[in-house]
Amino acid sequence: MVLQLWDTIKDSITAYTGLSPATFFTVVALALAFYYVVSGLFGSSDHGHHQRSRDFEEQMQPLPPPVQLGEITEEELKEYDGSDPKKPLLMAIKAQIYDVSQSRMFYGPGGPYALFAGKDASRALAKMSFEEKDLTGDISGLGPFELEALQDWEYKFMSKYVKVGTIKQAVPVTEGAANGESVEATDREAKPAEDGASASAKPLEDDVPSESVVAETVDKSDVDVDKKD
Repeated sequence: MVLQLWDTIKDSITAYTGLSPATFFTVVALALAFYYVVSGLFGSSDHGHHQRSRDFEEQMQPLPPPVQLGEITEEELKEYDGSDPKKPLLMAIKAQIYDVSQSRMFYGPGGPYALFAGKDASRALAKMSFEEKDLTGDISGLGPFELEALQDWEYKFMSKYVKVGTIKQAVPVTEGAANGESVEATDREAKPAEDGASASAKPLEDDVPSESVVAETVDKSDVDVDKKD
C-alpha cells in the first residue's frame, strides 16, 4: 500500500513538474532554507527597529525642570557627569554651571563631548582640546583667539541652557596675610609678658623710701647728736 502510494507520488511529480523526484525534493529543501534565512533577517531588523523606537521615545520624554544648586565645589559637580541617569547632566564654563540634560546625546555617556560633563571645561573648549590636562577652569595663559572662542561657547550656553549654579572658588591665603597674623600673634604673646614685668617691678618701687622720709631721718639724727653734746 505504501509502495503504491510512493509510486503514485513520483509519477505525479514527474507528470506535473517534469522533474525527477530527487530534483523536486532538493528544490523544495532549498526553498525552505531560503525562507528561514530571509524571515530571520527581516525579523531581527524589525526587532532592532522597535528597540530604536523605544530608545527614541525615552529620549523624547519631557525632561524635569532644572534644579538650582547654588554654589557647589568641583568635586560635587563630578556627581553630575551623566553616570547616574536620575541626576541632571551638568557642565560648567568660567565657573558658571549649566544644565545640558537636553543634549545628553552630545554630553552624556558615549557622546562626542562626554568627557566635558561634570567638569569646568573652559580651557578645553577654548583650545578645542580633548586632553585630560585641559579639563579645567583655569584659563590663564590663553591667547586672544582662544579667549574669543571661549566667549562664543559661553554665549551659546547662556542662550541654550539654564544656569543652575556656580563653582565655589577656593580663596588662597597670601603670604602677607599669613605674616600679618603671625605678627599679631607675637604681639599678643609679648603683651602679657610686658604686663607681668611691669607688675613685678612695681613693688620694688614701693619699697624704696621717698626723699622726705630720708630727710626726716637725717634731721632726727642731728638732733640726737646735739642733745648728747
